Amino acid sequence: MTDSSLSSGNADLVLRAPGFPLRQAATYLLSRVGQALLVLWAAFSVSFVILYALPSDPVSIMLNQQGEPSAVDLAQIAALRAEYHLDQPLPVQYGIALWRALHLDLGHSIQSGEPVIKSLSEALPATVALTFLALGFALLAGIALALTASLVRSDWLRNGLLGMPAVAVSLPTFWIGLLLLQGFSFSWHWFPAMGNQGFSSLILPGLTLAIPTAAVIAQVLARSLAAVRAQPFVDVLIAKGLSPRRLLFVHQLHNAAIPLLSLSGVIVGNLLAGSVVTETVFSREGVGRLAQAAVSGQDIPLVQGVVVLAAAIFISVNLLVDLVYPLLDPRLQGRAGR
Repeated sequence: MTDSSLSSGNADLVLRAPGFPLRQAATYLLSRVGQALLVLWAAFSVSFVILYALPSDPVSIMLNQQGEPSAVDLAQIAALRAEYHLDQPLPVQYGIALWRALHLDLGHSIQSGEPVIKSLSEALPATVALTFLALGFALLAGIALALTASLVRSDWLRNGLLGMPAVAVSLPTFWIGLLLLQGFSFSWHWFPAMGNQGFSSLILPGLTLAIPTAAVIAQVLARSLAAVRAQPFVDVLIAKGLSPRRLLFVHQLHNAAIPLLSLSGVIVGNLLAGSVVTETVFSREGVGRLAQAAVSGQDIPLVQGVVVLAAAIFISVNLLVDLVYPLLDPRLQGRAGR
């Protein structure tokens, strides 16, 4: 039997699992995809109305990029406004922009003149690498802290460990980045301070994003472990003589990690939002730095492109979680098609 037949067979078994029939799975899938597309359309529409209703004139910004008025005749201004459809009413501009967006055309940057899609595609890989590294650091630190707090017997030590995430969450991202720069780059010269210089240049920005994220993971997992520990089956397993470590890693951790999955979208969203500050502090090229430059330069098409990209990533992660969640938690399979 080939790997492809095994994979298709396993998928068919999952979809036909008790309490999760094929028709119900298809209904659930279509419902979640439809909701995701609706939210993405809403994000595009709201960002378009807000950005294009601003009093700033993209043509004036384009012609005065050096900060000084340039001598341009009215005919050239009218031609540029017609080229960008700015001479049309706002509903017409919206219809044109939406039609182009459906064909993956988000317009051209006012500052560089390049297609917005090209600018985003060039900046995205660096931000994705930073986000995944930060997520890896955060998962390792957050899970380790929550498990350690669950295993220690000393109440004061446990309370001290569980109090650390509250402190980490309250720290501003830029302040964490500056502290790491001062210690590990300027003082000890262990890592480069700025730029995209290979994997070593990712460590400090990754830690900057990971510290507050790890705190959230530790808080959620610790509370979830405490809730699972209060379940009757835990008392039964303790009565059977299971060791605390086996009880934690084999029976409690799986159930406690399920609520953490529901926060995946929020965690990824926080990492993307934090990348704006982090990439600016460390002078890294990426979507965050691109967003900062677009906002400061009032580059409306590029700002909207960043907003739509961030919304698409956030929605995609939440959609994936919605599709996987019923498979991990059998209690939700009966409600999946509702």
